[in-house]
Amino acid sequence: MVASPLTAMNGERAVVFFFVFRVLSSLPLSLLPHALSLSLLSVFSLFVEIRADGCLSLFKTRPGASSGIMLGAVTLPTMMLSKLIQLSRAFSLQQIEIGELEHMTMQFWAASACCCGVLIFLSILMWRASYNKNPHFSCSVWDAKFSLSCVILFSVVCCISLATISHTGLVLYFGDMLACTISKVCRLLVSPELVSIRYGIKRSEIGIIIQGVLLGLLIFSAVFKFVIHLWEYFWRADNSESRQNKEIRRSLIFFASLGFNMIVVAPSWMMIVLDFDVHPILWIFQFVFSEPLKRLSLCIYWLGLIYASVLRFYNISKNSKIERILLRKYYHLLAVSMFLPALIYQPKFLDLAFGAALAVFLVLEIIRVWRIWPLGQLVHQFMSAFTDHRDSDILIVSHFSLLLGCALPIWMSSGFNDRPLIPFAGILSLGIGDTMASMVGHKYGVLRWSKTGQKTIEGTAAGIHWFPLLIAVTTSGLLEAYTAQLDNAFIPLVFYSLLCL
Repeated sequence: MVASPLTAMNGERAVVFFFVFRVLSSLPLSLLPHALSLSLLSVFSLFVEIRADGCLSLFKTRPGASSGIMLGAVTLPTMMLSKLIQLSRAFSLQQIEIGELEHMTMQFWAASACCCGVLIFLSILMWRASYNKNPHFSCSVWDAKFSLSCVILFSVVCCISLATISHTGLVLYFGDMLACTISKVCRLLVSPELVSIRYGIKRSEIGIIIQGVLLGLLIFSAVFKFVIHLWEYFWRADNSESRQNKEIRRSLIFFASLGFNMIVVAPSWMMIVLDFDVHPILWIFQFVFSEPLKRLSLCIYWLGLIYASVLRFYNISKNSKIERILLRKYYHLLAVSMFLPALIYQPKFLDLAFGAALAVFLVLEIIRVWRIWPLGQLVHQFMSAFTDHRDSDILIVSHFSLLLGCALPIWMSSGFNDRPLIPFAGILSLGIGDTMASMVGHKYGVLRWSKTGQKTIEGTAAGIHWFPLLIAVTTSGLLEAYTAQLDNAFIPLVFYSLLCL
C-alpha cells in the first residue's frame, strides 16, 4: 500500500525537498534537462525510502530515524548542479572555457547515474527480501510502473544531455583516472594519431596527487585482502605456527605492500598516465620548502594542537560523564582552529593537507578493521572512545565526515569562484553553526522538534545566526534539527550548494 504524500512527509524529507526546490528555482533554461533529472531522482528516492521504511528486515534503522536514502541520494547531485549554475554564470560572462563547464556537467551526470544505480539496486534488494519472506508476493502494478517510468525517463534525459557534450562515455562509466589510463595505454599500443580521447580538464599537481593516492589506497585494500585470502588458503594446513607469528607475518605483508604501493606503484601511475614531471613525493618536499617558514610553522602548529587536544579529550572521554555528542563538538571547534588560519593564509597547502589527512584516516581505518598488529587494537580502543549510536559496528566514519565536510567545499571552490564565503561553508556550518546548536540545545533546549528526536528549537535558533545568509543557514539548520543521520557529511554540502546560488 502506498502512503499518501502528507503521511509520508516528515521533517527531514521536507527540508530535502525545499533544498532541491531552492536549487531548481535558480536554474537557467539551458540546464532544464538537469532540473528534470534531479526532480525524477528526488521523487524516485522518496519512493524507495518509503518502501524501505516498511522493509524492516532489510533496513534496521535506529529508533526514530529513517533510512536516509533520499538525503543520501540527492545531496551530491544537487551540490554538483549548484556548482554547474555557478559555472554557467561564469561562462556567460566569458570567464571560463567551455571545457570546464562540460567537465562539471559530466561530474553531475556521473553522480546522478551512480545515485540512480544505487536506488535501483536497493529496489531489487527490497523486492527479493519481500519475495523470500512471502513466495507468493508480487510487486504491485503501480510500484512496478512507477519505478520503471522513473528509470526510463532519467535514462532518456541523461542520454539526450550527454549527446550535446563533446567527450562522453569513459568518464561516466569508468571514472576520470581510469579514462586517463585507458587513453594512455591506447596511445602506447596504437598509433597516437588514431586515438583522440578527450578526458577531463587540466589538473593541478595537488589534485593529481590527492586523486592518485586515494585511488591507490582503495585499490590496495582490495588487492591486499585478495593476497591474504590466497596466503591463508595455501598455508592453512600449517597449524603448528602460533597465532602471534601469523599476525606478525600478516602485519609485515601489510606494511611492506602498503609502502611499495605508496612509494612505487601510485607515483609511477601518476607520472606515466598523468604526465607528472617529477616523483610526487619529491614534488611535495619541493612544494613545502618553497615557503618553509609559513608551511613548516603551520605543520608544527597543527601537530601541537592535535597532540594536546586529542590527549585531553581522550582522557576526558574515559574519566568523565560528559555526553559523547558534546565531546565530539570539541573536535568541531578544533577543526575551526586548525583550518581557518590555513584557509586564509595558505589555501593551496591546506588542499594538500586535507588529502594527506584523508589518506592517513583511510590507512588507520584499514588497520583498525583488519586488526593489523601491533596498531589495530590500539587504534580501535582509541576510536571507540569517541563513537556514538550513529557509527556502525564495523566502520567508524565520524572523523571522515568531519574532515570531508570541511574539505569538500574548499576542493569544489577551486578555480572560478564568485562567492567569497563558499570555501568557508564547511567550517562555518560544522565548526560554528552545528556546534552552537548542539551546545545551546543540550544546555538550554526545552522545545523539541519531534517527539522521538533529541534536537531542540532553541539549539537550532542558536545555529542560525547569520542573517545575510538567511536561506542557506536556515535550511542547513533545519536539516541538522530534523535528520538523525550523520549530519557532518550533509550539512556542509547543503550549505555550500545554497551559497553557490
